[in-house]
Amino acid sequence: MEEIEVVVAHNERATLRVGDVFLKIDADQTRTDIEVEAMAMAPIPTPEVLWRKPPVLGLAALKGTALGHLGEASTASAAAWAAAGAAARMLHEAPLPPWSGRRLDEIASRLDGECEWLVENGVLPLELVRRNRRVAEAALRPWTAVFTHGDLRADHVFVDGDQITGVVDWSEAGAGDALYDLAILTLGHPERLGDVITGYGTDVDLDVIRGWWSLRSLQASRWLIEHGFDPSSPGCEFDVLRSQM
Repeated sequence: MEEIEVVVAHNERATLRVGDVFLKIDADQTRTDIEVEAMAMAPIPTPEVLWRKPPVLGLAALKGTALGHLGEASTASAAAWAAAGAAARMLHEAPLPPWSGRRLDEIASRLDGECEWLVENGVLPLELVRRNRRVAEAALRPWTAVFTHGDLRADHVFVDGDQITGVVDWSEAGAGDALYDLAILTLGHPERLGDVITGYGTDVDLDVIRGWWSLRSLQASRWLIEHGFDPSSPGCEFDVLRSQM
């Protein structure tokens, strides 16, 4: 038997790698349903579904390496980042998935709750939270819904040289804001935003991108802490929030 690599694991889901096969185990099969259907609909490369036997989904490994990782400088080329932007544009121009995405009022309500938790529990200074909540306001505007990945982090995009070989982890896919995908792709990698926009091929409102950086970092911090991750690690969510000051 080959060595088993634990890619990520917490009390909601786990991903293991055994050779060239990824095994995804999810407590919520609705997320797996969305992932399988979204990959089938997406007009960009995705992992091959080898089999599914709930709660386990078997996926073929992708060629290449991740575009980047939060908290680490990316070694991928400018052309690779531009290719990721082009792939995002292709996805956003595809027909919408049949399930609904997150509503603006739900996002705003959750954001306010997370900000309150961060301050009340002494996790972050009040002024840092207030400032980023104001920056996040730019993202909280009506948008034209497109097919979004929903969690398009750099480590979910695989590249081989300058080419995209596939995008993984589609469980958050749905109708949403195109600029959210671009913001998550460049979260912690602001120096790569220009390359992504070049590949995306249209003008982008940078204030909205910055708004999503703040919103995502504020909203994700409690979940990360409660699931054993550290948003205070160098280059991660807390540093993103400080950079917005």
